[in-house]
Amino acid sequence: MAAEQTYKTHRRYIPIFHFFVEPVLILNVVAQLLYFIKYRTLYKAWMVAVALALAILAFYARYMVARVQDRVIRLEERIRLASLLPAELRERINDLSTPQLVALRFASDEELPGLAQRCLNGELTKGDQIKREIRTWRPDYARV
Repeated sequence: MAAEQTYKTHRRYIPIFHFFVEPVLILNVVAQLLYFIKYRTLYKAWMVAVALALAILAFYARYMVARVQDRVIRLEERIRLASLLPAELRERINDLSTPQLVALRFASDEELPGLAQRCLNGELTKGDQIKREIRTWRPDYARV
């Protein structure tokens, strides 16, 4: 079983990606730039372009998966909020932004209505603010 998740430990790092693939691709861009500066050939310019393309591909592959996950979380949290919020707040669920919904997913069912109310009142606008206010953490071990 995974360790208890809290605000301090909720970020997910994939070691092979974050600590191997990304650094290698960034170092490859640097190496190819250095070779291009030294040799200044069309081939070396092409190698710089390929190195940049690979680094950008890795970044955007992760970015796109995270955006899809945000869309799923947005749907899940709207359904959850519809079952937990009082009637007067239910009609305002769509006023919550994606970053707010993503952060609210960590709130326990007991805390969620109060935090959602504070978001809708404009007190909590950023995801990090919301996460810091959560007292009973609802872990999400299935995130990307």
